[in-house]
Amino acid sequence: MILKPMTKEPNHKPHHHGDLRTALIQAGISLLSEGGKESLTLRKCAARAGVSHAAPAHHFDGLAGLRAAIAKEGFRLFRLSMLAACDDNNPSDLDRLKGICSGYLNFAIENPALFDLIFSAAPMAGFEADLEQGTTFAYKVLRDACAPVVPEGQDPMVVETQVWSLIHGYTNLYMAGRFGPVDPTQQARGPFDAVMALLDTFDATTSKT
Repeated sequence: MILKPMTKEPNHKPHHHGDLRTALIQAGISLLSEGGKESLTLRKCAARAGVSHAAPAHHFDGLAGLRAAIAKEGFRLFRLSMLAACDDNNPSDLDRLKGICSGYLNFAIENPALFDLIFSAAPMAGFEADLEQGTTFAYKVLRDACAPVVPEGQDPMVVETQVWSLIHGYTNLYMAGRFGPVDPTQQARGPFDAVMALLDTFDATTSKT
């Protein structure tokens, strides 16, 4: 019997096919979910995506660029969460606005690290001009939901800021454990309905105009 020499299988990294930029962003989101912002590095994202550690340099301007790209995707998912919690058949504009607020909290519960990232200083600064114009997709959802309840003669920005402050403040208090442990099932959300009842004042105001 003739013995053939054994050959060692080459140890190649898995080759990524398709949209590498998107794969790196998704890898970054996974790392965030598992270990928070501290776990997010270019090298770890490359390893998670199965590519060379130098690959991210072709798509992002350092770690800050990767974070900005992840934040942009985060805002897209955030927008979808708000819209998913808002039934287009809601009986009133106020109910629709409360639905948007519910989706706001839902997103934070489902994606705590991503929520933390998108509202951290650097990503927010990157979208500042869009926020001022109301063109950021996620903010536009809030703006559109607020528009019908803005009292006549009132600056819409004032109402938007009031609603945003209310839901963002509540969300941060909830995620900090102010109302007990965070419930990933989204069933126990503290006094959410009672706090959101403050929005009823908009309905009372607009009905008088």
